[in-house]
Amino acid sequence: MAQLTLKRPIIFFDLETTGTDPAKDRIVELALIKIHPDGKRERYVKRVNPGMPIPKSSSDIHGITDKDVKDSPLFKHIARELYEWMHNCDLGGYNSSKFDLPLLAEELLRAGINVDFTERHMIDVQQIFFKMEARTLSAAYSFYCNKEMQNAHSAEADILATIEVLESQLDRYQQLAQEVKGLHDFTNTEQYVDYARRIVMKDGAPVFNFGKHKGRKVTDVFTEEPQYYDWMMQSDFALHTKQKISEILNKMKLGKLGQKV
Repeated sequence: MAQLTLKRPIIFFDLETTGTDPAKDRIVELALIKIHPDGKRERYVKRVNPGMPIPKSSSDIHGITDKDVKDSPLFKHIARELYEWMHNCDLGGYNSSKFDLPLLAEELLRAGINVDFTERHMIDVQQIFFKMEARTLSAAYSFYCNKEMQNAHSAEADILATIEVLESQLDRYQQLAQEVKGLHDFTNTEQYVDYARRIVMKDGAPVFNFGKHKGRKVTDVFTEEPQYYDWMMQSDFALHTKQKISEILNKMKLGKLGQKV
């Protein structure tokens, strides 16, 4: 079986949540599997009290109810140990770059941890699947591993299946890179500034990816309409989005518009 070539540990992770909005929803279960370059594996699996009711529509998907997490810790009580456990590791998951990573970053920011994953490589196994075959995780598991998923939508079961799918993908597609950076480049074709993708990079500059200013440079909008920054900061945008627009505005004030954000 093909093995992923690692220069440092990589953590594959999956979240079960109260919903799909990083700005509003919370984690109820997380599972992380750390794979070291020598093949050793470590696991970090916890249920979390979200501090809010879990909607029935979400419980129907992952099977976790308010009763199941009433004695579990709040995320802020495990945030520091979790972030330190993830230190200096690359990241991977299934649909993780558009959902799990933004929501995890929001939870860490709410807990007062100034998260920065920009130095990590990120493998989104779903993107390999979509570019090669285009299916769901259960279908991917059946297609690549010739097995039926058991206990789907349990965070740990999902992420273990994701690792198996990646290993099978490395076997099947000889053209795929075996090292993390190559897979990062293959699965992350969109350049974005914030995890919620409200701001993306275009021609080397951050531009808005939503609303009336979609496609316009952030610096141009903030110059012509300074109140737009204030509106964003007071509105229900993700904390990471607010962090990035604040960085852009600060660099504008310092006259460093050409620097990378």
